[in-house]
Amino acid sequence: MRLSPERTALVFQDRKETFLDIYDAVCELAGKLASFGVRDGMSVALLGRNDRDTFLMIHALQQLGARTVLLNNRLTATEVLFQMQDARVEWCFYADVFRDKVSDDISSVTFADVMEARVSEVSLVSHFAMERVASIMYTSGTTGQPKGVMQTFGNHWWSGTGSMLNLGLQTNDSWLCAVPIFHISGLSILMRSVIYGIPVYLEERFDATRVDQFLRSGEVTLISVVTTMAQRLLDVFTTRYHSNFRCMLLGGGPASREMLEACFLNGIPLVQSFGMTETASQIVTLPPEEAFLKIGSAGKPLFPAEVRIGEQDEIMLKGPSIMLGYLHNKSATENAFDEDGWFRTGDVGYLDDNGFLFVLDRRSDLIISGGENIYPTEVEHVLLEYPEIKEVAVVAQPDAYWGDVPIAFIVANNMIDTADLFEFCQEKLAKYKVPRQFHFLEALPKTASQKIQRHRLREIAKKPSK
Repeated sequence: MRLSPERTALVFQDRKETFLDIYDAVCELAGKLASFGVRDGMSVALLGRNDRDTFLMIHALQQLGARTVLLNNRLTATEVLFQMQDARVEWCFYADVFRDKVSDDISSVTFADVMEARVSEVSLVSHFAMERVASIMYTSGTTGQPKGVMQTFGNHWWSGTGSMLNLGLQTNDSWLCAVPIFHISGLSILMRSVIYGIPVYLEERFDATRVDQFLRSGEVTLISVVTTMAQRLLDVFTTRYHSNFRCMLLGGGPASREMLEACFLNGIPLVQSFGMTETASQIVTLPPEEAFLKIGSAGKPLFPAEVRIGEQDEIMLKGPSIMLGYLHNKSATENAFDEDGWFRTGDVGYLDDNGFLFVLDRRSDLIISGGENIYPTEVEHVLLEYPEIKEVAVVAQPDAYWGDVPIAFIVANNMIDTADLFEFCQEKLAKYKVPRQFHFLEALPKTASQKIQRHRLREIAKKPSK
């Protein structure tokens, strides 16, 4: 704010606000949050949308020194409650529309009530130590239970700095955010905005036609997308984007060669990247000048991160943007790093002779559907709660629109009503995690050591869904 008070910080619903405007609004909101007892070091849950209120809440909680637990608004009430209890939050602030997702077991207040609260005198954070935890995001894992990823201000700073050194920074830069700000892809845009002093064009939801207009207008220079978003932009593409537009940063899963070639032919500067919640967004990215020369590569590590290939071709990472650890989960944190401090991604890949990373396989069982990560074990644990299910395995089925969708193979003790099973899953799982199909088998294919042969189930599932 001190460096560029009159520069635009936020554009939401066509309203532009400067960094000074936002700072004043954030300070007032911090005073209102303080009236509820929010204080330095407190863990506070936030359940919001891609809107101005949530944007201000994130910054206000940071100014108070609170650790913000960002909740995915697509989760069920059961999933939301687990994360809040696991994080030991003392308050949950939420958009009114999500009232049904917030349990009475947690002290909670709507955004509307916060905005009407009195302003208390409060001392804001004067220095953001790099090791201070800024945000906590839950990511599912192979154990089936989501884990809270602790992201420090240092993680966000180095992620933003590394991105800037790779992509460059121009005086007219602005970043369009149509990805959820409860995901690291969205939050990282907000963090880059304050690090770089550039505006965020915040969209409540992704609308391909509206985004296409922005990219042709010259107002937006960068955008973050997942593969489904990039495909929808290609579907509505008619004329080349404005020359000001210089980067479409792709994350959340690899792009097909067909998509990469379509972008190349239409002059769309698609830049592939590799990252995760644990790395505070992208940590490996293609330099823009290599975007069309190294098709299929995720790029090189952002300075000063390092990448190497470990045992069984696992991609290993080291650098200051990698998480502090998993919240209240010492064993998972220890297992995530080797004895030399390298982070185990669980992904498989290789480095070519020039040091470019190629990702061959995303965490073998991971399902990426529309940019959302789904771990089969999490879905399987829910299905095993159903009385008549004896065994279950969830795998990915190719889908023309979402990339992949989950389907379940089940061994049941008795006949099961699939409609009832769908309803059971919908009560306990976010919509995108609910299996699209249930297949009933007499037995699951297994190895001699009784390990489920998921590859055989994936062969059955290979026929794309419509």
